[in-house]
Amino acid sequence: MPQDISPIIEPDELIALNQTSELILIDASNGSGAKENYGAEHLEGALYVDLNTQLANINADVSIGGRHPLPTLEQFSETLTSLGITPTSHVVVYDDKNGSNAAARFWWMLKSVGHNKVQVLDGGLQAAIKAGFPTSSKTEIPLKKEPYKIEKWLLPLADIYEIDKVSQDADFLVVDVRDEERYNGEKEPIDLVAGHIPGAINIPFTTNLDSNGLFLSPEELKGKYLKEFEDREAGNVIVHCGSGVTACHTLLAIAYAGLEIPKLYVGSWSEWSRNNRPIATSKKK
Repeated sequence: MPQDISPIIEPDELIALNQTSELILIDASNGSGAKENYGAEHLEGALYVDLNTQLANINADVSIGGRHPLPTLEQFSETLTSLGITPTSHVVVYDDKNGSNAAARFWWMLKSVGHNKVQVLDGGLQAAIKAGFPTSSKTEIPLKKEPYKIEKWLLPLADIYEIDKVSQDADFLVVDVRDEERYNGEKEPIDLVAGHIPGAINIPFTTNLDSNGLFLSPEELKGKYLKEFEDREAGNVIVHCGSGVTACHTLLAIAYAGLEIPKLYVGSWSEWSRNNRPIATSKKK
């Protein structure tokens, strides 16, 4: 999918953009207390989007689609409309975790419905504040816009049945972006079983960032992922995490590197580990 703008925007670029252009700024921070934190302090003008209720359609049975299945197209259309986003809007998304959480997920979802002008803020909330972007605690009111019409997800997806077929096929590559301890099966703080999908390799999403929590350069990321992918085409690479959220951080990094975006396995470990599928571990002795 072609991109006319970088998927990453730097804080100083955001400050300049905010002064010269209409944009829709989105705070996608999530986790314990995230909405309360947003209410106490957010980037001025930023609207809040909730991962669990707006960027996912959570089932009571987590074995069906994992912990954060995609919302329906109708649900996502309603979310975009409620935020005042139109197909021509310039959207900048941030979170409080270096874009590694719901900001990257929202970016992927917008790209996947064909939205071109969407970027993730490098360094997130903290970097913007440090750069001097004004903050606020007031209630932000979205602009009223026409309904955002969506036809289908355009970026490639994989499901559990495709993983069954290709996870140990050398022509394919399944990438697990969770941290090394979870991949190795040494701990599992969220899901029911520790380990990883047999045949999957581990490239923690944190390795997309430098010591300051900022994205590596496009050149560094390109070299890193070309080396890992070897000669495989993007369609033969599948990226997953725990629930299909932080995997989008790696897809964002790959796009930032100028490479074609691989498939996302949304169900990820949270689905795989609940469906009587084989589980591998590589615990260190």
